Amino acid sequence: MDSTSTENTNQLKPLNELSNEDQLLISMCTLAREKAYVPYSNFKVGAALRCDDGSVFSGCNVENASYGLAICAERTAIVKAVSEGKTKFTTIAISGLNNDQFVPPCGACRQVLSEFNNPSNDMIVYLYQPEGSNVLMTSVSELLPLDFKFNTI
Repeated sequence: MDSTSTENTNQLKPLNELSNEDQLLISMCTLAREKAYVPYSNFKVGAALRCDDGSVFSGCNVENASYGLAICAERTAIVKAVSEGKTKFTTIAISGLNNDQFVPPCGACRQVLSEFNNPSNDMIVYLYQPEGSNVLMTSVSELLPLDFKFNTI
């Protein structure tokens, strides 16, 4: 295996150095975070997903007394987009508070993001801490390097 295949491409970027379009996406995921329904954990997460046509769908996490039925913010945004006929995505921004740490997608969300990822045009993932001024920029392939793909051959 060559060394470039395991190279970490995560980049810490100041929020104010992102494009206006990306700053708006981050703002939208932070607003979505405030709509989270989290009566059990009080752990709010928001996501905003940009489609290849520029449209944006936001989502928040929604908990349930039966914990396994909860849905994450990332999957909420994806389901909303797909239900409107959108399946090509370029960027997702995710916002959550966790003791000054970035909140990455869980394993299930990584796999769902991978379902809609085009590896030749890897989906950008921005992780944002609302109390900070930096954004961690990564990609779906970086978050899930050995994703599951259904192979019919």
